[in-house]
Amino acid sequence: MAPTRRDCSGWEMFLPAGRLLLFALLFHPGVAKVCNDRTKHEQDNSWFLKKEEALNIMVLMPMNESALMSSISQGIEPAVQLAIEHINDSGEYPFSLITKIYDTECDNAKGLRAFFDAICYGPKHLMIFGGVCPSVTSIIAESLEGWNLVQLSFAATTPVLADKKKYPNFFRTVPSDNAVNPAVIKFLNYYNWSRVGTLTQDVQRFSEVRNDLTYELEKANIHIADTESFSNDPCVNVKKLKDNDVRIIIGQFDEHLASKVFCCAYNLNMYGSKYQWIIPGWYQRNWWEQANNTNCTSRKLLTAMEGYISVDFEPLSSRPVKGISGRTPKEYEKEYYRELQQKGVEASKFHGFAYDGIWVIAKTLNRVRELLRTKERQNMYHNFTVDDREVGKMVLDVMNETNFYGVTGQVMFRNGERMGTIKFNQFQDGQEVKVGEYNSIADILDLQNNSIRFQGVEPPKDRTFVRLQRRHINVPLYSILSTITILGMLMAGAFLFFNIKNRNHRLIKMSSPYMNNLIILGGMLSYASIFLFGLDGGFVSDKEFETLCTVRTWILIVGYTTAFGAMFAKTWRVHAIFKNVKMKKKIIKDQKLLIIVGGMLLIDLCILICWQIVDPLRRTVEEYSLEADPQGRDIAIRPFLEHCENTHMTIWLGIVYAYKGLLMLFGCFLAWETRNVSIPALNDSKYIGMSVYNVGIMCIIGAAVSFLTRDQPNVQFCIVALVIIFCSTITLCLVFVPKLITMRTNPDAATQNRRLKFTQNQKKEDSKTSTSVTSVNQTNTSRLDGLQTDNHRLRMRITELDKELEEVTMQLQDTPEKTPYIKQNHYPDANNILSIRNFTDGKDGEKSILKNHLEQKPQAQWGSMDPSRISRGPLEDINSPEHIQRRLSLQLPILHHAYLPSIGGVDASCTSPNGSPGSSPRHRHMPPSYRVMVSGL
Repeated sequence: MAPTRRDCSGWEMFLPAGRLLLFALLFHPGVAKVCNDRTKHEQDNSWFLKKEEALNIMVLMPMNESALMSSISQGIEPAVQLAIEHINDSGEYPFSLITKIYDTECDNAKGLRAFFDAICYGPKHLMIFGGVCPSVTSIIAESLEGWNLVQLSFAATTPVLADKKKYPNFFRTVPSDNAVNPAVIKFLNYYNWSRVGTLTQDVQRFSEVRNDLTYELEKANIHIADTESFSNDPCVNVKKLKDNDVRIIIGQFDEHLASKVFCCAYNLNMYGSKYQWIIPGWYQRNWWEQANNTNCTSRKLLTAMEGYISVDFEPLSSRPVKGISGRTPKEYEKEYYRELQQKGVEASKFHGFAYDGIWVIAKTLNRVRELLRTKERQNMYHNFTVDDREVGKMVLDVMNETNFYGVTGQVMFRNGERMGTIKFNQFQDGQEVKVGEYNSIADILDLQNNSIRFQGVEPPKDRTFVRLQRRHINVPLYSILSTITILGMLMAGAFLFFNIKNRNHRLIKMSSPYMNNLIILGGMLSYASIFLFGLDGGFVSDKEFETLCTVRTWILIVGYTTAFGAMFAKTWRVHAIFKNVKMKKKIIKDQKLLIIVGGMLLIDLCILICWQIVDPLRRTVEEYSLEADPQGRDIAIRPFLEHCENTHMTIWLGIVYAYKGLLMLFGCFLAWETRNVSIPALNDSKYIGMSVYNVGIMCIIGAAVSFLTRDQPNVQFCIVALVIIFCSTITLCLVFVPKLITMRTNPDAATQNRRLKFTQNQKKEDSKTSTSVTSVNQTNTSRLDGLQTDNHRLRMRITELDKELEEVTMQLQDTPEKTPYIKQNHYPDANNILSIRNFTDGKDGEKSILKNHLEQKPQAQWGSMDPSRISRGPLEDINSPEHIQRRLSLQLPILHHAYLPSIGGVDASCTSPNGSPGSSPRHRHMPPSYRVMVSGL
């Protein structure tokens, strides 16, 4: 059967004039009426009344071998002829179908010309069969409504033709390219893949499929992680898919670009057990060999292609069920290939759809014929006629009711679209293997058991599953540091027991046992905060963690202030007594020191309460970059760390650090000012300085390293804990270990007289301080200025007289035979010197007293002295070790008993440690002014 072609007078002049004009004319119903009136050959619509009538069907296909897609048409003609034979042999149809093929050559202009020739000069066609090329088919299908014709295609799969508003008279037995999308959705749901990416060639055909797929994915609640389109080089887009962690990739591209895609996938390592590719299944056999225009070898392509899933319509049903022709798909296929061998043409993948299409036309026309005959019998006037419009509408209605089983499966239409069977193939070991099919009518996915082979032990995951992993404190590390902390607390408890037990001992009593208890309490609070710093979300709930954030901050701040506040308060008392330039008697008891420490804690509480009310600490989670699973599983580890933070964390920490820094600087100042006060029971300045130095350095280092190791909780906790342990331990040891050593080695050290040493530097500082105070007080009354000046002058004079007295005493002690005389006659004179009653007397009176004192000394005393001793200089003699020791034996008892009442110790009237009131000048009766002078000294 050769295609029919008739010349239409004047057609050639329309072709170069423009296709749009001709297309508009074809659409116009008036043109259709003129063409029908001119070429109808006196035909009418009484064909349904005749028996064994030959019904003409217009067939549009590209038959020219040079035309695109002509190979499809050449394999279709044997299937069409086989279907007509089977219809005629069935005996159920009282007519015969006559097909006339018009060559469209897959060209829009030539296809329109062939269609117009068939309309104008051909026989009256009841239906149009064919349409292979998408562009030609869409142009003709859009004009069918004006011609009252219905077209049935067997090979046009373009999704554009699914628009029933634009193509209401178009049907097809082959599923649309969009028909695979519901199958893909079903396949994704089967493996619980809810996150995919698309890679689409930038061509209209694939873009339309991608758009419909996007709609279906959104409707199925499947997330599209990335959508990529490319024209020539897909490598950049493939890399973007990898960067977005797309594991399930749905591709829409032809086989020429498919080789490039899989070459890029090979180079980017996007294949294997972690990835699944889903691509079209209509590629030619061994397409990777014919279309490989990349720099990848076939072996590399096969490696990257291994396991991909291809999706396409099923050309023939796999079910061994006899269809409308009384044959199974396998039986029909044998007959079809026999016809091919006779005609010497290649098979077409659409031959089954063409075969079923002829059966659809036969059943439709037969049903329309029956409907028309029924109407004719029901007409009582026996003059029933029907026009083309009514016949065309009846054909549309009957086509939509089509439902039978053909060689391609269940044949039925939904809005003109074939509800067919979609097959799934998998590329395994260099070839595609069918692994399942999807029945679009029943919406059932049937996968063959154990036919799909994934590269891994399980199907790929649709994403890198991220497992949140808390970075927590290592339990062994926490246990070790907790053990050390407990030992530190036990040590603090031992110091507390020692301090309470010996609180009445003079050594402990002079060091302020209450302040010592506060120092220990602060250290124990600092120790206790370590236990809280080691607790995280792995041990407590989120709400409890927020509570811990506040509690551990409060405990550490209060503990620091309690320990160092008490230590600095003690130092302040020493400073206040020994730097008393006005020489007034000071009594500073522990109650006042407790008030000072309480004031420091009150400032802490104000800061902490404001912090808690205005901007409390909250639990925040910091997530870090993904890490590979150490066990090699297809998951990623995202570490996260819990922090205690708030909105203005820097401001609050700055306030706390500033306050603690000022407190530490104040402590350093006091320690420096009292560095020369050498009373071990009273002055801890040396130890405080050492403690402040160590604590300051450790805190600075610890804070810096802790900030730098923010993302390493074990290192951070270890540093913070060790800093707290070191600072607390060194502070407690510096305060209490010397006292323990002193109590153990010299229990009576507190009762010894050598307590107070004033070095030459202290005297200079005292003189400068007194001078400075005198200059400041010049604005006071003249009487007060005079008293202060006389007081200072007499203090210096007494010091000189003490030196002379010591020299005389030591010289006398060097002559044992004169000792009774000295004790009897001259020692009372020394007491008279120390017992000065009136400091307001003039210089003349003072000199006269000293003169009488010196004149009364026996001359024999000086004559009996050792000549060697007389020949030595006075400075060398006075500064000898023997003289210094004897001088201290006289000064220290006086100063020691003058200081004790200032700190709440023994009273001045108590018994002297030497056992005799007369052995020390301090215990003689003296006026109050002298007491003030000695106490200040």
